[in-house]
Amino acid sequence: MCQTRERRVALVTGASRGIGRACALGLARAGFDVVVNDLPRESAPLESVRAEIAALGRAAWTVLADVSDAAAVRSMVAAAIAAAGQIDALVNNAGILIVNSVEGLEEAQWDAVMNVNAKGTFLVSQALLPHMRARRYGRIVNIASIGGKHGAPLQAHYSASKAAVMGFTRVLAQEVGADGITANCICPGIIVTDMGRTNLDDPTTRDQWVRITALRRLGQPEDVAGPVVFLASDAAAFVTGQTLNVCGGIVLS
Repeated sequence: MCQTRERRVALVTGASRGIGRACALGLARAGFDVVVNDLPRESAPLESVRAEIAALGRAAWTVLADVSDAAAVRSMVAAAIAAAGQIDALVNNAGILIVNSVEGLEEAQWDAVMNVNAKGTFLVSQALLPHMRARRYGRIVNIASIGGKHGAPLQAHYSASKAAVMGFTRVLAQEVGADGITANCICPGIIVTDMGRTNLDDPTTRDQWVRITALRRLGQPEDVAGPVVFLASDAAAFVTGQTLNVCGGIVLS
């Protein structure tokens, strides 16, 4: 892991389980103090993540908010800064997936996915930018998906939201680079999480994903945490505006 040279604090959204939890713990192991976020209804598992981080010897705090709610995000970011004193790295991980065909897709389903995945990434980044600009330092890591590159049936709205995250990241990197802030994007492949199991419930489908993955296995949340820790660290000081596939070799580019 990429160890930090001075005190660093990371904020991870959607951190109660899956990739978010793995990223929060990976950052703690790399020397970060960590603020973990999720929805109010996830307060119990989120508190468990906070306790795991504390057990690793790092300071940790919980902040509850729906990332698609602008007012809640502003309050959450203010609370995170007040509790931790600073936020050096942001991992925009919060995301949802609702499966439906284009023809059957309801407007409310489209809006829900776009609001969390795309707008949520924008809102949290925007709320933190004044703090990062003032300190002339920041690492923003946005979690997209290989689905945003090639898509999958029944996931048009999810794929669109993740493509939006990638485009947003490229523009953000250009706007904030002069202030010492980097912005990069991770595109996980098929990861064994509660949400990832949407693609894995059928054994035949699961076997197909394994076959087309160069490493011949499905990903675990910890497989994503390592690259996130790198991009959040000082070791990635000259990396910005990039999109990294973390998919075991499904997308080869």
